[in-house]
Amino acid sequence: MKILVCGSGPLGSLFAARLRQGGHDVTLLARGQRLADLRQHGIVLHDVQTDEWTTDQVATIEQLAPDDAYDLALVIMRKNQTLDLLPVLAATPHIPNILFLTNSAAGPDALVQALGRERVLIGFPSSAGYRDGHVMHVLTGRPGDEMTVPIGEIDGRSTDRTQQVAAALGRMPGFKVEVRGDMDAWLKYHVALLMPSLAAAFYMCGLDRIRLADTRDALVLAVRAIREGFRVLQALGYPITPTAVRVFAWVPEPLLVGILQRRLRHPLMEVALAKHAGAARDEMQHLADEFLALVRLTTVPTPAINRLYAHFDPAAPPMREGSAEIPLDWRAVQTGLAVTGGVLAGAALLGWLIKGRQMKGASRE
Repeated sequence: MKILVCGSGPLGSLFAARLRQGGHDVTLLARGQRLADLRQHGIVLHDVQTDEWTTDQVATIEQLAPDDAYDLALVIMRKNQTLDLLPVLAATPHIPNILFLTNSAAGPDALVQALGRERVLIGFPSSAGYRDGHVMHVLTGRPGDEMTVPIGEIDGRSTDRTQQVAAALGRMPGFKVEVRGDMDAWLKYHVALLMPSLAAAFYMCGLDRIRLADTRDALVLAVRAIREGFRVLQALGYPITPTAVRVFAWVPEPLLVGILQRRLRHPLMEVALAKHAGAARDEMQHLADEFLALVRLTTVPTPAINRLYAHFDPAAPPMREGSAEIPLDWRAVQTGLAVTGGVLAGAALLGWLIKGRQMKGASRE
C-alpha cells in the first residue's frame, strides 16, 4: 500500500518505520524541527526493553496538498491535535481510508462530520514511547511477542476494507492486528482506565511514579475513579471491554491498590505512563473533559474523578507523600467471585498493561 502517516512523534515514527520494513510505500507528515531531524538522521528508534537501535529512511512531506493520493492514512497524534488536522484531511479527497489510532472518549462523530462515514476507521496503536531530541525511545513488540493493534469500523461491521487494512498493518514486524466490532466502547473504557483516574493521580503526586506508589490515598482515588468511569459507561449502555479490564470492576479495592503499587515500581512504567503524562498534559485534560461530558449524560456520582480532576491544574498542590488516611474498602463490587482468582487476574492484567498493550497513553509529539 501507499501509506501516509500523520504524526511524527514516537508512535508515528515507530509505525512509519515498521510499515516500511513491511514493504509498504510510506510517507511521514512532519513539521519544524522534527522534519529537519528526520531529513538529517532518518527515523532513529531505541527499543527500551531490548536496547536495540534502528535507523530507517522514509519519505517526508511538510504539508498535504489537495491532489495528494494515498491508499491509507494513519493518524497517530494527540486527540486535541487530531481535531486540528481534520480540515486538512477533509481537503484531500484522494485518501479513501483514514485510520485514527488515538485516544478518544467522544466517539467518532467529529471525524465523520469532517470526512464522511465511508473514509473513517478507528483503532489504537498499543505501544508507548517518548522523545529525546531526534531519538524515539519506544516500547514495542517483536517477533514472537507481538503488540496487538485493535481496529474497527465505527459501526462495528466487519468489512473487506477492515480486513485489507488489518492485513497491511499485520506486515509490520512485531505487530498483529485484531479487527473488533466494539472499537468505540474499547476506546471509551481505555480513557476511563487512564485519563480521569491514573493520569490525574500522577499529577497529584508530582509525576513521580515512586511517590505515587508510596501514596496509598492517591491510588485509592485512582481505583475508585476507574470504577466510577466504568459505571458511567455501563449506564450509557457500553458493556465493559476488553474482557481483561473487567477485573477493575470486581477485584476488592485493597488488592488493586497493592497491584498498582508493585507495578508502578517497574522501570518500564516510566515509559508506559509517567513520560507521557508529563509530556502530554494538554491531551490528558482534553480526554478527561471528553469523559466528563459523558458523565453529565448520567446520574452516576463521581466524587473520586471530581477530586482528581483538580490536579490537571499544574498549580494544584500535590497530595502529601505517603498519605494513607482514606479507609480501604474490602468489598468486591460484584459478589460470588473468588478473591484468589481476582488477585491472579489483576496481576496478569497489570503485567499486560506494563508491556504497553493497554496502559499505553504514549507520547506522540
